[in-house]
Amino acid sequence: MTVSEVDTIDNEVEVNNELPPPHIQDMIQHAMDNEYTKANNVFNDLMTVKLNDLLDQEEVRLADIIYNGAEDEDIEDEDDQLELDLETEDESESEDEDDEEEDEV
Repeated sequence: MTVSEVDTIDNEVEVNNELPPPHIQDMIQHAMDNEYTKANNVFNDLMTVKLNDLLDQEEVRLADIIYNGAEDEDIEDEDDQLELDLETEDESESEDEDDEEEDEV
């Protein structure tokens, strides 16, 4: 490989030198300083913001479906969803009795 080829390869590789946002830097610094309660509080605040953003997006999507007649994209996913077999109380009690009988033997 020649020097010019190496320079070309180095120029093509993008290096991400960006730092994380300040609140994430704070959380990392608190963890490094063994201030786990503060780091946990920052983490909880971050997760709360992310969850609120997701809930807001879902609220907009549902409003669009209800009031604007938009089609629900999740209808196709419901067909693929697994069905759960729910036991009645009688079935689970009979299984418990069978287990107890096996333990006695």
